[in-house]
Amino acid sequence: MQLLQNQNVYSPKGLISQQNISYEKGFIKEISANSDNSKAASSHLLPGFIDLQIYGAAGKLFSAEPTIDNIRLIEDQLLQQGTTTFLICLATNTPAVFNQCISVIKEYRSEARNCLGLHLEGPFINPEKRGAHVKEYIRKASLDEIKSLLDFGDGTIKMMTLAPELQDDNVIQYLLDHDVVVSLGHSSASFEQATKAYNQGIQTTTHLFNAMSPLQHRAPGIPTAVFNHPKAMASIIADGLHVDFEVVNVAAKVMKERLFLITDAVTECNSGPYQHHAVDGKFVMPDGTLSGSAMTMLKSIKNCVAHCDVSISDAINMATYYPAKLIKKENEIGQISVNAEANLVVLNEEMDIEQVFYKGSEIKLNKAASN
Repeated sequence: MQLLQNQNVYSPKGLISQQNISYEKGFIKEISANSDNSKAASSHLLPGFIDLQIYGAAGKLFSAEPTIDNIRLIEDQLLQQGTTTFLICLATNTPAVFNQCISVIKEYRSEARNCLGLHLEGPFINPEKRGAHVKEYIRKASLDEIKSLLDFGDGTIKMMTLAPELQDDNVIQYLLDHDVVVSLGHSSASFEQATKAYNQGIQTTTHLFNAMSPLQHRAPGIPTAVFNHPKAMASIIADGLHVDFEVVNVAAKVMKERLFLITDAVTECNSGPYQHHAVDGKFVMPDGTLSGSAMTMLKSIKNCVAHCDVSISDAINMATYYPAKLIKKENEIGQISVNAEANLVVLNEEMDIEQVFYKGSEIKLNKAASN
């Protein structure tokens, strides 16, 4: 049995001071109050971060170089940054690239650590809201194609972003019936179309406000549909560039536990259809189109607290517990609770990473890479 003593623990309900955490064989076994009240806890203990949309790390864009060595490098880098669960994301691309990436994840999954599987962002999106996606690869799905894709994926495809206004209902239902989280995104859906999609079972929304019909006073659009829906969730990029901090503030106040953080992070890439270049703290395509972010999950949390009037407890939940609920793993990951995986991040008083544990094993940190 191993022990972390006298920690300020962040649970889904808020901060619990001066706690001892016992863990064994990768799982939390006991949480108890520290008996010595004379010494104030100086460390903050968080669940490991969950990022359901990230394209690459460690200088490797997965879709451009889909190899086992590269997914291993991406995993290592994200563990350094406290991300203990993630979905590697693929943007709209050719079937050949998708199949190559899926094949790598299938081959690697027996040794995978924090990579849970794939998020396919496209190609079944609306070209009107393609953003940085390549127009030539965008298309409508057929049921036969979806069946073949999921059969080939063999359980590795965990999430898919699509434009429901362009897809047949039986396609969406097939995905839902086969436990794929379906996200509304890169879409021109009207308020009515988006509301119908959520009512039919689409669970969430990809990078709220970006690449979607806007909120207007006579055309309420997708943001109003998800704001008003009792269950639908949404991800958001809290870098102040993709969405202004004041808009993040409003969305967090309205959606509460239905809003979660993603990084949508990419990395420098000079080959293939997605050539991302860093400019002034963001990534753009060669034509200047805004693409992915340069964020980490910890920086996203800090931005929510510093700039968006979000409490630290809520910001942590947005990066841990809320995405875990979306993928129906909240009893396993995303919170510090008995029988949950011992995926833990220890922050110092300055809220920088001091330690990371993945399934109870401490990750050796390169401090320059972790914060």
